[in-house]
Amino acid sequence: MAAAFVIGIDLGTTNTVVAYARIDDTDVPQIQQLAIPQLTAPGTVESLPSLPSFIYLPPSHESGNAFDLPWQTGMEFVAGQMARNQSAEMPERSVGAAKSWLAHSRVDRHAPILPWNAPEEVDKISPVEASRRYLEHVIAAWNEAFPDTPLIDQQVVLTVPASFDASARELTREAALSAGLPANFVLLEEPQAAVYAWLDREGDQWREELRPGDQLLVCDVGGGTTDLSLIGVVDQGGELSLQRVAVGNHLLVGGDNMDLAVAHLAATQFAEKGVSLDAWQSVSLWHACRAAKESLLAENGPETHPVTVLGRGSKLIGGTVNIDLERQAVVDLLVNGFFPQCDLADHPSRQRQSGFVQLGLPFESDTAITRHVAQFLTDHGVDGTPAIPSRVLFNGGVFRADYLRERMLKVLSHWNADPVQTLNQSSDLDSAVARGAAYYGWAKCNGGIRIRGGTARSYYVGVETSGLAIPGAPRPLRAVCVVPFGMEEGSQTDVPSAEVGLVLGESVHFRFFSSSTRKQDQPGDTLDRWSDDELQETDSLEAELPPDDKLDDDYVPVRFQSRVTELGMFELWCVSTQTDQRWKLEFSVREER
Repeated sequence: MAAAFVIGIDLGTTNTVVAYARIDDTDVPQIQQLAIPQLTAPGTVESLPSLPSFIYLPPSHESGNAFDLPWQTGMEFVAGQMARNQSAEMPERSVGAAKSWLAHSRVDRHAPILPWNAPEEVDKISPVEASRRYLEHVIAAWNEAFPDTPLIDQQVVLTVPASFDASARELTREAALSAGLPANFVLLEEPQAAVYAWLDREGDQWREELRPGDQLLVCDVGGGTTDLSLIGVVDQGGELSLQRVAVGNHLLVGGDNMDLAVAHLAATQFAEKGVSLDAWQSVSLWHACRAAKESLLAENGPETHPVTVLGRGSKLIGGTVNIDLERQAVVDLLVNGFFPQCDLADHPSRQRQSGFVQLGLPFESDTAITRHVAQFLTDHGVDGTPAIPSRVLFNGGVFRADYLRERMLKVLSHWNADPVQTLNQSSDLDSAVARGAAYYGWAKCNGGIRIRGGTARSYYVGVETSGLAIPGAPRPLRAVCVVPFGMEEGSQTDVPSAEVGLVLGESVHFRFFSSSTRKQDQPGDTLDRWSDDELQETDSLEAELPPDDKLDDDYVPVRFQSRVTELGMFELWCVSTQTDQRWKLEFSVREER
């Protein structure tokens, strides 16, 4: 069956949004947003613009039909708004930030680890499983709304952070396919999707907004992460084109950190009243402060906002405790704490307060987003001169607040000789990525402006050197570039290098690295040494070959061949130099390094 729709899915850290358009829309797509039915309370189903990316894992006594959905009965978990609400009352049974866990290579993303640090009686799930459940929910919601055009038969574009490495993208693909997305779905970077949403709104007028030589900073600050991309505007034969020239690292700092900062401010006011909050109340306060922050930062928001915490102590059972948060205090806290004035030379502090760090997500120790932006522009400059954007496109729920957009714009303009201009954009920043993904899919089918970019990183395989062994010392490791920065989708390359022996009869592992800054390296280039800032190690690659009775040796000499598929997925192959055999290397996401 031919696809009738193109569907854009923003699998967000805090919210999942779906937008769609008919493929046969002429001239311009008529993009709409899917209302997603979900539980808002036991037995209550409502259709909302997004599906909060939370899962509630209820205890066994809460079974029954209270969690039934229009398309399924006997549900043993809850996804969406009710799950988000339960995260305040039952945090030990609430899964959140699964998307950030997918990018955390220091844990087994297939293992049941979420909710993190939950008691043993909770049946935990893996980050991959959580992502699968969110996608299953939106697939079922689509099929309920469009029974004659099931989602698996449509053209689907699923977005991922630009900062996701090849391993995190592969895990996302795995979750998506197991949930029921069509095999030919496409991955698209979220900052690019935000630009496509802007292109859709502007139509042909976008060429009057940008000019050759402009550099567009896409600054996307969502609930859990900050994602940065730099897009250049170039003149090609008299036609303007857009090219993604840089992406930032995966930064775990965003709206959740701001909610926690507001909660800390509120806790000090409770303390001044003589109220000491326990762990349960502190989590509840965190979620209550999310609503307070959004209210106080909204246009024409109130001067104060009440925050209430249910009583827990012997004197407070059945009662409540209240304070009023002042708008100006919250504004000052968030603007100066997360968007402080700084110079381009001011980079994030990496200093830890202790030699012991609790295991979990690697949140940024420095929450100053302006300093992270300064680091990003410095890393991606030319000849020691930082990149200076002339335009900025804001995205993510954090930038709904005028105060925060204005401060970020002021800091950017401070770094530039000329004021940095914002692109005209919709006030609905929460749906921009999904809408942009739908527009991108429509443009692929019907023709339209496309952002060139290719791979956002260079990729490397670690190969041990040969030679005499030294007791107690590992062999020196060299990093061989197998994918250059910007390698286009649908292309492949043979990697010139010395032959590598692929061991037979057992699993063989290759250490795997990536870099967002070494843009000059070409396939076959070999690094003898590097800093942690240049190359970041991620999951290893592995292959297992059965023994071959026809071969006398216990290994096969091979060379590498790399490929970036039309769907945006990375593949690395070992090609025999003696026969026509070839073996695909798979990510080993379970291995501890």
